[in-house]
Amino acid sequence: MQILIINSGSSSIKFQVIEMPSEEVICKGLAERIGLENAELHYEAKGKSHSEVLALANHEQGLLAITDMLMHPEIGVLKHPDEIDVVAHRVVHGGNRFDQPTRIDKNVLDEIERLASLAPLHNPANAIGIKVASVIFKNASQVAVFDTAFHQTLPEKAYRYAMPKALADENHIRVYGFHGTSHKYVSERAIAYLKKTSSKIISIHLGNGCSITAIKDGKSIDHSLGFGPSNGLIMGTRSGDIDQSVVFYLMDSLGMSSKEVNQLLQKESGLLGLTGYSDLREIQKAAGEGNNDCQLTLTMTAYRIKKFIGSYIAALNGVDALVFTAGIGENSSVLRAMVCENMEALGIQIDAKRNSQRTTSILDIQKDNSEVRILVIPTNEELEIAKQTFNLMLVS
Repeated sequence: MQILIINSGSSSIKFQVIEMPSEEVICKGLAERIGLENAELHYEAKGKSHSEVLALANHEQGLLAITDMLMHPEIGVLKHPDEIDVVAHRVVHGGNRFDQPTRIDKNVLDEIERLASLAPLHNPANAIGIKVASVIFKNASQVAVFDTAFHQTLPEKAYRYAMPKALADENHIRVYGFHGTSHKYVSERAIAYLKKTSSKIISIHLGNGCSITAIKDGKSIDHSLGFGPSNGLIMGTRSGDIDQSVVFYLMDSLGMSSKEVNQLLQKESGLLGLTGYSDLREIQKAAGEGNNDCQLTLTMTAYRIKKFIGSYIAALNGVDALVFTAGIGENSSVLRAMVCENMEALGIQIDAKRNSQRTTSILDIQKDNSEVRILVIPTNEELEIAKQTFNLMLVS
Protein backbone atom coordinates (compact mmCIF):
# COMPACT_ATOMS: atom_id res chain seq x y z
CA MET A 1 0.00 0.00 0.00
CA GLN A 2 1.47 3.36 -1.07
CA ILE A 3 0.59 6.14 1.35
CA LEU A 4 1.28 9.82 0.69
CA ILE A 5 1.60 11.64 3.99
CA ILE A 6 0.95 15.38 4.01
CA ASN A 7 2.02 17.17 7.18
CA SER A 8 1.01 20.82 6.91
CA GLY A 9 2.50 23.06 9.60
CA SER A 10 1.93 26.76 10.09
CA SER A 11 4.64 27.72 7.58
CA SER A 12 5.73 24.41 6.07
CA ILE A 13 4.57 21.20 4.43
CA LYS A 14 6.48 17.99 5.06
CA PHE A 15 5.65 15.04 2.85
CA GLN A 16 6.63 11.43 2.32
CA VAL A 17 5.51 8.54 0.19
CA ILE A 18 5.80 5.38 2.32
CA GLU A 19 5.19 1.81 1.24
CA MET A 20 3.34 -0.09 3.95
CA PRO A 21 3.71 -2.41 5.76
CA SER A 22 7.41 -2.49 4.83
CA GLU A 23 7.79 1.17 5.97
CA GLU A 24 10.01 1.83 2.95
CA VAL A 25 10.33 5.55 2.27
CA ILE A 26 9.92 6.03 -1.47
CA CYS A 27 10.54 9.78 -1.32
CA LYS A 28 10.40 12.64 1.13
CA GLY A 29 10.64 16.37 1.19
CA LEU A 30 9.77 19.70 2.69
CA ALA A 31 8.33 22.97 1.49
CA GLU A 32 9.35 25.59 4.05
CA ARG A 33 9.06 29.34 4.65
CA ILE A 34 5.67 29.31 2.94
CA GLY A 35 4.32 32.84 2.66
CA LEU A 36 7.81 34.38 2.52
CA GLU A 37 9.63 35.47 -0.62
CA ASN A 38 12.40 32.91 -0.15
CA ALA A 39 10.27 29.77 0.23
CA GLU A 40 12.19 26.56 -0.45
CA LEU A 41 11.27 23.10 -1.73
CA HIS A 42 13.51 20.19 -0.76
CA TYR A 43 13.05 16.73 -2.25
CA GLU A 44 14.83 13.36 -1.92
CA ALA A 45 14.19 10.27 -4.04
CA LYS A 46 16.13 7.57 -5.85
CA GLY A 47 19.29 8.51 -3.97
CA LYS A 48 19.19 12.06 -5.30
CA SER A 49 18.42 15.37 -3.63
CA HIS A 50 16.93 18.47 -5.17
CA SER A 51 16.31 21.93 -3.71
CA GLU A 52 14.98 25.12 -5.21
CA VAL A 53 13.76 28.53 -4.11
CA LEU A 54 10.16 29.21 -5.10
CA ALA A 55 7.52 31.87 -4.58
CA LEU A 56 4.99 29.94 -2.51
CA ALA A 57 2.41 32.44 -1.32
CA ASN A 58 0.26 29.89 0.49
CA HIS A 59 -0.19 26.20 1.29
CA GLU A 60 -2.18 25.51 -1.87
CA GLN A 61 0.73 26.64 -4.03
CA GLY A 62 3.06 24.58 -1.87
CA LEU A 63 1.02 21.41 -2.37
CA LEU A 64 0.81 21.95 -6.12
CA ALA A 65 4.61 22.37 -6.26
CA ILE A 66 5.05 19.16 -4.26
CA THR A 67 2.73 17.28 -6.62
CA ASP A 68 4.71 18.52 -9.61
CA MET A 69 7.88 17.18 -7.97
CA LEU A 70 6.32 13.78 -7.23
CA MET A 71 5.51 13.39 -10.93
CA HIS A 72 8.70 14.99 -12.26
CA PRO A 73 9.83 13.06 -15.39
CA GLU A 74 13.38 12.56 -14.08
CA ILE A 75 13.34 12.44 -10.27
CA GLY A 76 9.65 11.90 -9.58
CA VAL A 77 8.30 8.63 -8.16
CA LEU A 78 4.83 8.66 -9.72
CA LYS A 79 3.73 8.28 -13.29
CA HIS A 80 0.07 8.73 -12.42
CA PRO A 81 -1.76 9.98 -9.30
CA ASP A 82 -3.66 6.67 -9.08
CA GLU A 83 -0.45 4.98 -7.88
CA ILE A 84 -1.21 6.51 -4.46
CA ASP A 85 -3.63 4.31 -2.49
CA VAL A 86 -4.17 6.61 0.49
CA VAL A 87 -3.42 10.25 1.27
CA ALA A 88 -2.96 10.66 5.02
CA HIS A 89 -3.22 14.15 6.44
CA ARG A 90 -1.92 15.44 9.73
CA VAL A 91 -4.75 17.52 11.20
CA VAL A 92 -3.95 19.65 14.22
CA HIS A 93 -7.27 20.11 16.00
CA GLY A 94 -9.80 17.31 16.31
CA GLY A 95 -11.85 18.86 19.09
CA ASN A 96 -13.73 16.43 21.30
CA ARG A 97 -15.00 14.37 18.37
CA PHE A 98 -11.89 12.79 16.86
CA ASP A 99 -9.62 10.64 19.01
CA GLN A 100 -8.67 8.09 16.35
CA PRO A 101 -7.49 8.16 12.69
CA THR A 102 -10.57 8.86 10.58
CA ARG A 103 -11.61 8.46 6.94
CA ILE A 104 -12.43 11.88 5.54
CA ASP A 105 -15.85 12.64 4.10
CA LYS A 106 -17.72 15.92 3.77
CA ASN A 107 -18.87 15.88 7.40
CA VAL A 108 -15.34 15.29 8.68
CA LEU A 109 -13.95 18.07 6.47
CA ASP A 110 -16.68 20.45 7.64
CA GLU A 111 -15.77 19.72 11.27
CA ILE A 112 -12.06 20.30 10.59
CA GLU A 113 -12.92 23.67 9.06
CA ARG A 114 -15.30 24.50 11.93
CA LEU A 115 -12.44 24.00 14.37
CA ALA A 116 -10.23 26.47 12.45
CA SER A 117 -10.90 29.22 14.97
CA LEU A 118 -9.12 27.09 17.60
CA ALA A 119 -6.09 26.40 15.39
CA PRO A 120 -6.02 29.29 12.90
CA LEU A 121 -2.46 28.67 11.74
CA HIS A 122 -3.06 24.98 11.08
CA ASN A 123 -6.58 23.68 10.48
CA PRO A 124 -7.15 25.98 7.46
CA ALA A 125 -3.90 24.68 5.94
CA ASN A 126 -4.91 21.11 6.80
CA ALA A 127 -8.29 21.62 5.11
CA ILE A 128 -6.66 23.09 2.00
CA GLY A 129 -4.36 20.07 1.83
CA ILE A 130 -7.36 17.74 1.97
CA LYS A 131 -9.23 19.63 -0.74
CA VAL A 132 -6.26 19.84 -3.11
CA ALA A 133 -5.29 16.19 -2.55
CA SER A 134 -8.89 15.07 -3.13
CA VAL A 135 -8.79 16.64 -6.58
CA ILE A 136 -5.32 15.46 -7.59
CA PHE A 137 -5.53 11.98 -6.03
CA LYS A 138 -9.24 11.55 -6.66
CA ASN A 139 -9.23 7.74 -6.48
CA ALA A 140 -7.21 7.54 -3.25
CA SER A 141 -8.77 7.27 0.19
CA GLN A 142 -8.28 10.39 2.32
CA VAL A 143 -7.50 9.88 6.02
CA ALA A 144 -7.02 12.36 8.87
CA VAL A 145 -4.72 11.70 11.83
CA PHE A 146 -5.25 14.20 14.63
CA ASP A 147 -2.60 15.87 16.80
CA THR A 148 -5.02 16.01 19.70
CA ALA A 149 -5.63 12.24 19.91
CA PHE A 150 -2.50 11.35 21.93
CA HIS A 151 -3.51 13.73 24.72
CA GLN A 152 -6.91 12.16 25.35
CA THR A 153 -5.25 10.41 28.32
CA LEU A 154 -4.80 13.69 30.22
CA PRO A 155 -6.41 13.39 33.66
CA GLU A 156 -9.23 15.79 34.48
CA LYS A 157 -7.05 17.74 36.91
CA ALA A 158 -4.79 18.57 33.95
CA TYR A 159 -7.32 19.20 31.17
CA ARG A 160 -10.01 21.15 33.04
CA TYR A 161 -9.91 24.95 33.27
CA ALA A 162 -10.89 26.81 36.45
CA MET A 163 -14.04 28.32 34.96
CA PRO A 164 -17.76 27.58 35.37
CA LYS A 165 -18.06 23.84 34.88
CA ALA A 166 -21.41 23.89 33.06
CA LEU A 167 -20.17 26.46 30.54
CA ALA A 168 -16.96 24.52 29.89
CA ASP A 169 -18.77 21.20 29.51
CA GLU A 170 -21.50 22.54 27.24
CA ASN A 171 -18.97 24.17 24.90
CA HIS A 172 -16.24 21.51 25.18
CA ILE A 173 -13.72 24.00 26.56
CA ARG A 174 -10.71 22.09 27.88
CA VAL A 175 -7.04 21.36 27.26
CA TYR A 176 -6.78 19.32 24.05
CA GLY A 177 -3.02 19.26 23.45
CA PHE A 178 -1.15 19.15 20.15
CA HIS A 179 1.90 17.73 18.32
CA GLY A 180 0.52 14.38 19.47
CA THR A 181 1.97 12.28 16.65
CA SER A 182 5.44 13.67 17.35
CA HIS A 183 5.27 13.23 21.13
CA LYS A 184 3.89 9.71 20.70
CA TYR A 185 6.57 8.68 18.22
CA VAL A 186 9.61 9.99 20.12
CA SER A 187 8.38 8.87 23.54
CA GLU A 188 7.85 5.31 22.28
CA ARG A 189 11.35 5.33 20.81
CA ALA A 190 12.76 6.67 24.08
CA ILE A 191 10.98 4.03 26.16
CA ALA A 192 12.29 1.25 23.90
CA TYR A 193 15.80 2.75 24.00
CA LEU A 194 15.80 3.03 27.79
CA LYS A 195 14.44 -0.52 28.13
CA LYS A 196 12.18 0.49 31.02
CA THR A 197 8.92 -1.22 31.95
CA SER A 198 7.88 1.93 33.83
CA SER A 199 8.99 5.29 32.52
CA LYS A 200 8.82 9.04 33.10
CA ILE A 201 9.60 11.05 29.97
CA ILE A 202 9.50 14.78 29.22
CA SER A 203 9.22 15.26 25.46
CA ILE A 204 10.21 18.71 24.16
CA HIS A 205 9.00 19.43 20.61
CA LEU A 206 10.67 22.61 19.32
CA GLY A 207 9.89 23.86 15.82
CA ASN A 208 7.98 26.82 14.45
CA GLY A 209 5.35 25.53 16.87
CA CYS A 210 6.59 24.33 20.26
CA SER A 211 5.20 22.16 23.03
CA ILE A 212 6.31 20.02 25.94
CA THR A 213 4.63 16.92 27.34
CA ALA A 214 4.88 14.93 30.56
CA ILE A 215 4.56 11.24 29.63
CA LYS A 216 4.18 8.47 32.22
CA ASP A 217 4.36 4.86 31.02
CA GLY A 218 3.71 5.98 27.45
CA LYS A 219 0.66 8.13 28.23
CA SER A 220 0.39 11.91 28.13
CA ILE A 221 -0.47 13.25 31.60
CA ASP A 222 0.25 16.97 31.11
CA HIS A 223 0.98 19.23 28.17
CA SER A 224 1.87 22.86 27.53
CA LEU A 225 -0.61 23.65 24.74
CA GLY A 226 -4.28 23.93 25.56
CA PHE A 227 -7.67 24.71 23.98
CA GLY A 228 -5.79 25.91 20.91
CA PRO A 229 -2.10 25.60 19.93
CA SER A 230 -1.05 29.08 21.04
CA ASN A 231 -0.11 29.02 24.74
CA GLY A 232 2.83 27.57 26.64
CA LEU A 233 6.29 27.99 25.09
CA ILE A 234 7.49 30.88 22.94
CA MET A 235 7.03 29.95 19.26
CA GLY A 236 7.90 31.27 15.81
CA THR A 237 5.05 33.79 15.59
CA ARG A 238 2.90 32.81 18.60
CA SER A 239 3.31 34.45 21.99
CA GLY A 240 2.91 31.37 24.16
CA ASP A 241 1.68 32.03 27.71
CA ILE A 242 0.44 35.57 28.27
CA ASP A 243 -1.62 37.14 31.06
CA GLN A 244 -5.24 37.41 29.85
CA SER A 245 -5.28 40.94 31.31
CA VAL A 246 -3.04 41.94 28.39
CA VAL A 247 -5.75 40.78 25.97
CA PHE A 248 -8.39 42.86 27.78
CA TYR A 249 -6.05 45.86 27.82
CA LEU A 250 -5.40 45.62 24.09
CA MET A 251 -9.13 45.53 23.41
CA ASP A 252 -10.56 47.86 26.08
CA SER A 253 -7.79 50.47 26.35
CA LEU A 254 -6.12 50.37 22.93
CA GLY A 255 -9.29 49.72 20.95
CA MET A 256 -8.10 46.60 19.14
CA SER A 257 -10.72 44.17 17.85
CA SER A 258 -10.68 40.50 18.82
CA LYS A 259 -9.57 39.73 15.25
CA GLU A 260 -6.66 42.17 15.53
CA VAL A 261 -5.59 40.73 18.89
CA ASN A 262 -5.76 37.21 17.48
CA GLN A 263 -3.62 38.29 14.51
CA LEU A 264 -1.14 39.95 16.87
CA LEU A 265 -0.70 37.02 19.24
CA GLN A 266 -0.84 34.26 16.61
CA LYS A 267 1.11 35.72 13.70
CA GLU A 268 3.07 38.75 14.89
CA SER A 269 4.43 37.70 18.29
CA GLY A 270 6.80 35.01 19.57
CA LEU A 271 10.27 35.03 18.03
CA LEU A 272 9.08 37.31 15.23
CA GLY A 273 7.68 39.93 17.57
CA LEU A 274 10.76 39.91 19.77
CA THR A 275 13.39 40.04 17.03
CA GLY A 276 11.89 40.54 13.57
CA TYR A 277 12.88 36.95 12.71
CA SER A 278 10.62 33.91 12.99
CA ASP A 279 13.40 31.43 12.14
CA LEU A 280 15.65 30.44 15.06
CA ARG A 281 18.59 29.90 12.70
CA GLU A 282 18.57 33.60 11.83
CA ILE A 283 18.15 34.54 15.50
CA GLN A 284 21.13 32.42 16.57
CA LYS A 285 23.26 33.94 13.81
CA ALA A 286 22.31 37.49 14.78
CA ALA A 287 22.80 36.72 18.49
CA GLY A 288 26.29 35.48 17.72
CA GLU A 289 26.97 38.78 15.96
CA GLY A 290 25.96 40.74 19.05
CA ASN A 291 22.27 41.49 18.48
CA ASN A 292 20.91 42.16 21.97
CA ASP A 293 17.27 41.45 21.08
CA CYS A 294 18.21 38.06 19.66
CA GLN A 295 20.39 37.21 22.66
CA LEU A 296 17.54 38.08 25.03
CA THR A 297 15.06 36.07 22.97
CA LEU A 298 17.20 32.93 23.18
CA THR A 299 17.44 33.42 26.94
CA MET A 300 13.67 33.92 27.27
CA THR A 301 12.93 30.86 25.12
CA ALA A 302 15.24 28.63 27.16
CA TYR A 303 13.90 30.03 30.45
CA ARG A 304 10.29 29.23 29.51
CA ILE A 305 11.27 25.64 28.64
CA LYS A 306 13.19 25.30 31.94
CA LYS A 307 10.13 26.30 33.95
CA PHE A 308 7.99 23.67 32.26
CA ILE A 309 10.65 21.00 32.82
CA GLY A 310 10.65 21.80 36.53
CA SER A 311 6.87 21.67 36.81
CA TYR A 312 6.65 18.40 34.88
CA ILE A 313 9.31 16.76 37.03
CA ALA A 314 7.05 17.65 39.95
CA ALA A 315 3.97 16.26 38.14
CA LEU A 316 5.80 13.01 37.30
CA ASN A 317 7.56 12.79 40.69
CA GLY A 318 10.89 12.50 38.87
CA VAL A 319 12.05 11.99 35.30
CA ASP A 320 14.07 9.34 33.50
CA ALA A 321 14.81 11.30 30.33
CA LEU A 322 14.39 14.61 28.56
CA VAL A 323 13.79 14.19 24.82
CA PHE A 324 14.55 17.04 22.40
CA THR A 325 12.90 16.72 19.00
CA ALA A 326 11.62 18.57 15.87
CA GLY A 327 13.51 21.09 13.75
CA ILE A 328 14.90 23.27 16.54
CA GLY A 329 15.10 20.55 19.17
CA GLU A 330 17.09 18.26 16.88
CA ASN A 331 19.38 20.88 15.35
CA SER A 332 19.99 23.69 17.84
CA SER A 333 22.78 22.62 20.16
CA VAL A 334 22.84 26.23 21.36
CA LEU A 335 19.27 26.18 22.69
CA ARG A 336 19.63 22.67 24.14
CA ALA A 337 22.68 23.82 26.09
CA MET A 338 20.88 26.93 27.36
CA VAL A 339 17.88 24.87 28.48
CA CYS A 340 20.00 22.34 30.39
CA GLU A 341 22.56 24.63 32.00
CA ASN A 342 22.30 25.21 35.76
CA MET A 343 19.89 22.29 36.17
CA GLU A 344 22.15 20.12 38.33
CA ALA A 345 19.75 20.34 41.27
CA LEU A 346 17.24 18.41 39.14
CA GLY A 347 19.81 15.81 38.09
CA ILE A 348 20.25 17.29 34.60
CA GLN A 349 23.81 17.73 33.32
CA ILE A 350 24.53 18.19 29.62
CA ASP A 351 27.85 17.26 27.96
CA ALA A 352 29.07 20.01 25.64
CA LYS A 353 30.98 17.70 23.28
CA ARG A 354 28.17 15.20 22.90
CA ASN A 355 25.67 18.02 22.47
CA SER A 356 27.64 19.41 19.51
CA GLN A 357 27.21 16.19 17.53
CA ARG A 358 24.55 15.65 14.88
CA THR A 359 22.44 12.54 14.55
CA THR A 360 19.92 10.80 12.35
CA SER A 361 19.15 8.34 15.13
CA ILE A 362 19.08 8.60 18.95
CA LEU A 363 21.84 10.66 20.57
CA ASP A 364 22.73 10.72 24.29
CA ILE A 365 24.03 14.18 25.23
CA GLN A 366 24.17 14.00 29.05
CA LYS A 367 27.31 13.78 31.14
CA ASP A 368 28.24 10.34 32.46
CA ASN A 369 27.24 11.35 35.99
CA SER A 370 23.93 12.95 35.01
CA GLU A 371 21.01 11.36 36.86
CA VAL A 372 18.67 12.20 33.98
CA ARG A 373 19.24 10.99 30.43
CA ILE A 374 19.14 13.76 27.82
CA LEU A 375 18.24 12.42 24.39
CA VAL A 376 17.97 13.92 20.93
CA ILE A 377 15.50 11.84 18.93
CA PRO A 378 14.57 12.89 15.38
CA THR A 379 10.83 12.88 15.10
CA ASN A 380 9.08 11.09 12.26
CA GLU A 381 5.49 12.21 12.34
CA GLU A 382 5.04 10.95 8.80
CA LEU A 383 5.97 7.37 9.72
CA GLU A 384 3.70 7.52 12.77
CA ILE A 385 0.85 8.80 10.57
CA ALA A 386 1.53 6.05 8.03
CA LYS A 387 1.38 3.36 10.74
CA GLN A 388 -1.91 4.64 12.13
CA THR A 389 -3.37 5.02 8.64
CA PHE A 390 -2.34 1.53 7.57
CA ASN A 391 -3.92 0.01 10.67
CA LEU A 392 -7.13 1.93 9.97
CA MET A 393 -7.27 0.69 6.38
CA LEU A 394 -6.81 -2.93 7.52
CA VAL A 395 -9.92 -2.82 9.71
CA SER A 396 -12.18 -0.53 7.67
